Amino acid sequence: MTWTEWLYFFIFIQLIHGFGTWKLYKFAGYSSLLSFIPIYNGLVLLKIIGRPWWWLILLFIPIVNLLIFPIIWVQTAKSYGKKSLTDTILSVVTLGFYLYKINYSNNIIYNKDISITNSSNFGEWLSSIIFAITLATIVHTYFIQPFIIPTGSLEKSLLIGDFLFVSKYHYGARVPKTVVAFPMVHDTIVGTGIRSYLNKPQLPYLRLPKIQKVKRNEIVTFNWPADTVRQFFIKEKGVKKPIDKKSNYVKRCVAIPGDTLELKNGLIYINNDISEFPYRAKPVYKYLAYSKDGISSQKLSKLGISDFQRKFIVSKRNQRSFEFLRPFILNITDNNSENFSIITGSNGIPKNIIIKNRLSIKEVTETVKSLSLTENDFKLINKSSIVDSIVRDYNKNKSYNTSFFPNDISYDWNEDNLGPLVIPKKDAIVKLNLKNLPLYKKIIRDYEKNTLDVQNQKIIINNQIVDSYKFKMDYYWMMGDNRYNSEDSRVWGFVPDDHILGKPIFIWMSIEGINDGFKNWKIRWDRVFTTIHEDGEPKSYFIHFIIFVVLIWSINKFLLKKKI
Repeated sequence: MTWTEWLYFFIFIQLIHGFGTWKLYKFAGYSSLLSFIPIYNGLVLLKIIGRPWWWLILLFIPIVNLLIFPIIWVQTAKSYGKKSLTDTILSVVTLGFYLYKINYSNNIIYNKDISITNSSNFGEWLSSIIFAITLATIVHTYFIQPFIIPTGSLEKSLLIGDFLFVSKYHYGARVPKTVVAFPMVHDTIVGTGIRSYLNKPQLPYLRLPKIQKVKRNEIVTFNWPADTVRQFFIKEKGVKKPIDKKSNYVKRCVAIPGDTLELKNGLIYINNDISEFPYRAKPVYKYLAYSKDGISSQKLSKLGISDFQRKFIVSKRNQRSFEFLRPFILNITDNNSENFSIITGSNGIPKNIIIKNRLSIKEVTETVKSLSLTENDFKLINKSSIVDSIVRDYNKNKSYNTSFFPNDISYDWNEDNLGPLVIPKKDAIVKLNLKNLPLYKKIIRDYEKNTLDVQNQKIIINNQIVDSYKFKMDYYWMMGDNRYNSEDSRVWGFVPDDHILGKPIFIWMSIEGINDGFKNWKIRWDRVFTTIHEDGEPKSYFIHFIIFVVLIWSINKFLLKKKI
């Protein structure tokens, strides 16, 4: 719905409200005409039912208003003597239209002394729960939202199992587009698999004032532009979702509006200069390590290197032992029963599994090994005697494909070599031709809602032949620090400004093995209560938090004793 359509809808709602309550206003001592006056009628009604004036603000906050309207319907009915459980249920299930029955009845009695303190214990309890949910929803939607890192695309800057607080107000809180949705959940109701929202009606894009712009190389949370899945990690038929219900992603914004981006042999160049990352950023690159005597996995582990694979040959395996091995196998290179070759992660096969199943396992010591390393890891290995030599590896094969942006057969870009590419900026004008149209067609057609066609070698936008285009929004280029385990802008392109969600500011909890079952969880205490964007080594403020909580508790206890 457009803003004009919402205006018509608002006027329509005022008429419905007026015709359903005008007598109620009259019996409360106010003019019947006040029930038809937009906004002021809300203030008068709140006075009639004994509720504070600021509730009116809550009525205009999407999602939150879904919790407040039923309370007002019920309280209005109670103000006119309808206090039974049946009256309460009818007020809610009829979406407030039960007030029509009260308004046009012949026996209207207004109780001006009604108060929320007259409610039953159950009513008090229910009101407390609703207001707790209301407050939490406001905080969740417009200020701070918790997230968890489920994948390793930002390793080793952010780790799998990091629990984040994401600020909505830094970049300006985005008003939800979906106005009918279950509070404080994303696209499904937890534990049910049921969609948590209605696709219609929707508000136009609206963002509250920001306190800063997205900065180059900041970690940013956003809605995945390419999202067509209903739930993460569940394969099913794709669906189209509202922007605010698309899957949440967290990546590093490596290029901002107006930047010229280019990837050269895996390195990022911005405006022709190599990109300088913050101190805490730990981008991961591929390397090939060589050693004529073989590369020892144990020695790599002792250096603190963990992101590599190991190859084993398993003798005398059977179906039972294979089931125990299965969780640790990344790949099978030879399925021969006498020469069963498998690839595992850096931890290999646990000793208890080997002993319990009486397995005969031998590790293949490779003379050439592919490693994923940070720059510090690379320097550490290069100084050691583990390898004879080590060189950075990148994709040198530039073939025309549709796997990487702009997903067009006329481009030969890949994960390591891409661009140069200008990141679109609001109000900037780009010259269009058939060669560069694939770069911007998704923006023009999908993100900025224009019709786009090509006829007789001419570009037609909104039924007009054009040779240029003016962008309506800012766009960003997002990439994971763990470059070779990250699906990012190199695959699906630009991230529009209306998809930007917030700025991660704090890690409040970090659990190693979060995806491996509760028994395997291990808290990373050095990451608990650490900031994300500050310079220098991360510092845990957990002890400071504990001291603060104990101090507040002590002061509160002292004040209570003093009152007694």
